[in-house]
Amino acid sequence: MPQGKPASVPDDGLTTRQRRNRPLLIVHTGPGKGKSTAAFGMALRAWNQGWSIGVFQFVKSAKWRIGEERALRVLGDTGEGGPVAWHKMGEGWSWIQRPGTEDDHAADAREGWAQIRRDLAAETHRFYVLDEFTYPLKWGWLDLDDVVETLTSRPGDQHVVVTGRDAPDRLVDAADLVTEMGKVRHPMDAGQKGQKGIEW
Repeated sequence: MPQGKPASVPDDGLTTRQRRNRPLLIVHTGPGKGKSTAAFGMALRAWNQGWSIGVFQFVKSAKWRIGEERALRVLGDTGEGGPVAWHKMGEGWSWIQRPGTEDDHAADAREGWAQIRRDLAAETHRFYVLDEFTYPLKWGWLDLDDVVETLTSRPGDQHVVVTGRDAPDRLVDAADLVTEMGKVRHPMDAGQKGQKGIEW
C-alpha cells in the first residue's frame, strides 16, 4: 500500500504518530452528488476499526429507509466492528416542503445539536456523521459561533464529518479536510427523479 508523504512538516512539537492520529474535522460540501455517500464510506472504515459511530441526519426524511442506515445498523449489531447509533432529526425534507412550521423545525435542529454537544462532551463516539448539517446552519437555526467552537474544541480523539451544500465559510476555514463535490451532469437536470440503489 503506498504511503502518502506530506509536502511539508509543521514545527508543532508533535511526533509523526501524534500528528497522524489527531482527530479531524471534515466537511463535504458543494452542489454535486456524493457528499453523504462519501461520509458513510468513511463510517464503514471507522466501523472496521472498531470505532463507535454516531450518525445524525438533519434533513433526509425520518420515514426514508436508506441503504446506508440499514447496512450500518446491521453491521453495528454484528459485534465484529464498532457499534452504530443512528439519529434522525425532525421530519426531514418536509422542512423544505411544508411552509409555516419553521419554528418547530428549528427547535428539532436545536435539539439534535444539543444531543451532539452532549455526545461530544461525553466522548460517546469516535466517529460522527452530521449529515446535511449545513442546512440548519444556513437557515440560521443554530448559532454558527457555537457550532464552530464546539467542533474545534471537542475533547479526545473524535472525528467529525459534516455534509451538505453551502457550508459556511467559518466552518470550512475551521476544518482540517474539505472536499467540494462539483456537478458536471445529473439525471435530475433531465427531469429524472431519484431512484432505488442510487439515491437510497
